[in-house]
Amino acid sequence: MNKISPSQEGERIRIDNNRLFIPENPVIPYIEGDGIGPEVMGVARKVLDAAVKKAYQGRKKIIWLEIYAGEKANKKYSKYLPQDTIQSIRDYIVAIKGPLTTPVGEGYRSLNVTLRQILELYACVRPVQYFSGVPSPMLHPEKMNMVIFRENTEDVYAGIEWPQGSKEVKKLLHYLKKELGVEIRKDSGIGIKPISITGTKRLVRKAIQYALEKGRKSVTLVHKGNIMKYTEGAFRDWGYQVAKEEFSQETVTEKELWDKYQGKLPCGKILIKDRIADNMFQQALTRTDEYEVVALPNLNGDYFSDACAAQVGGLGMAPGANIGDFIALFEATHGTAPKYAGQDKVNPSSMVLSGVMMLEYIGWRQAGNLIRQAIAKAIKQKKVTYDLARQMGIEPIKCSQFGEAIIDNL
Repeated sequence: MNKISPSQEGERIRIDNNRLFIPENPVIPYIEGDGIGPEVMGVARKVLDAAVKKAYQGRKKIIWLEIYAGEKANKKYSKYLPQDTIQSIRDYIVAIKGPLTTPVGEGYRSLNVTLRQILELYACVRPVQYFSGVPSPMLHPEKMNMVIFRENTEDVYAGIEWPQGSKEVKKLLHYLKKELGVEIRKDSGIGIKPISITGTKRLVRKAIQYALEKGRKSVTLVHKGNIMKYTEGAFRDWGYQVAKEEFSQETVTEKELWDKYQGKLPCGKILIKDRIADNMFQQALTRTDEYEVVALPNLNGDYFSDACAAQVGGLGMAPGANIGDFIALFEATHGTAPKYAGQDKVNPSSMVLSGVMMLEYIGWRQAGNLIRQAIAKAIKQKKVTYDLARQMGIEPIKCSQFGEAIIDNL
């Protein structure tokens, strides 16, 4: 039984001629999330509404539709991820969610991973950019301005694994030894790491398209192909194939850059390069401004995006989105922080900036720009939540008060 009540207002975003059609009053589903989710989502919705009203003088308006996942869904449906929610995201195409609880080691599978896989949201997109005045461990955090494209459906995150001692592991151990001559310790858990041509090419294609649309100068393929040659090494090779086969007029490789152009990137071209993952972590610290758009397999992308976020103030300042061919689900990159739930304390910037990404996705850039400027102004005014305030040596304001400060600055 469908327990979601569609609004009588608003129109659905739809796909026309292979493009999104955005009405002036789109219905956008939202999931509050667990833990601090209701607080940060509440602030984000107020800020987004105020910015849209300010930017378009009432001509445009988001019609919010609540859908359910996590603890709230379990109370309503006795399921953590009801089919109603999945279908609503499919129907309305663009949605936004707060953080959802994921148990470690046992319990139900990650709802975030499940949503990404069921809805084919294959690209986790995370812009990482510095706001002046935010405390940072770096001498020059302003050099960080990367957009990370992390593959979302494959690699070890595909969830193909079995526990130590299980009948499945015993069968695999026997097969691997007998058929392939591979011996693994009998007390091992086993996971499988798939990386495909399909998954790789569609991710890299989206990263290159983004770089072209936004005027970025480079796309870097990050991998551990020196060790995992047929998975991560293949990710690198297939990424270069996409660039050559589909974007040959717009891209040059690093080798071509030096062989043909004496190291100077031709006007209008994008540089395609690759880096070994461990080296890239170092480069992100020491040569930060040499990287603009970065494409990675799932696990490395998870680590790398958090490491980059740490340079600009942490996950509280880092937005994110999960995007497929059309369907897009925007989300805060941090967790549920249950020990802070209900305290009106945490930084809502990740959630708010994820909403800004959503506004940009639907073409409402003017409203998004107003929010970015208002957040920057609030930080300069030293109106910040506890996570930044303790590093700045000032008194913090509440989560809700930070939202009010953003709105006042619009």
